[in-house]
Amino acid sequence: MRADFTRIGKRLFLEHLVGGNFGNMSVRANEGYFITKTGSYLDADPEQIVLMPLNGRVTPSASSEWRVHTAVYNASQHQAIVHAHPPYAVALSLLGDAEITTIDSEGKLLAPTIQVVDGPCGSQQLADVVAKGLTSANIVIAKGHGTFAGGKDLDQAYLYTSLAEHCCKVLHLTKTYR
Repeated sequence: MRADFTRIGKRLFLEHLVGGNFGNMSVRANEGYFITKTGSYLDADPEQIVLMPLNGRVTPSASSEWRVHTAVYNASQHQAIVHAHPPYAVALSLLGDAEITTIDSEGKLLAPTIQVVDGPCGSQQLADVVAKGLTSANIVIAKGHGTFAGGKDLDQAYLYTSLAEHCCKVLHLTKTYR
């Protein structure tokens, strides 16, 4: 499992879905969930993850978005979460729409609409709206902040992260060419 964190982290960097030490990932475990450490690079050493309990007790050095991960795991069946900062998705989220309607074939198939939620980074408010959104979807975009994707594993959560960015880029390009 630790190798999955590094492998998916590298893909996120290669596709420019995160920059610097932005973003975080987690995987559900019997005793809670494993999450990347705050300030860690997602493509770094697999030792950069810590175990968090689901009861909200904070593990020192856990990602600052631990509230979101805890809320999602407590509210949904998702087994993994990827939080990234894809630039096209972030840009489109700032236009003020409550959801983004995808127009490309992959988007229409896997995420016909992507909900845009709002709340301060790392806050319980953000945790609550992301968890609510991910109870009925695999991807939401936090306004001006980035995507939160859930799935059966890190690969699926990554797929939805990549999909959201692709769909938002297609929307941008089609508006540019009109």
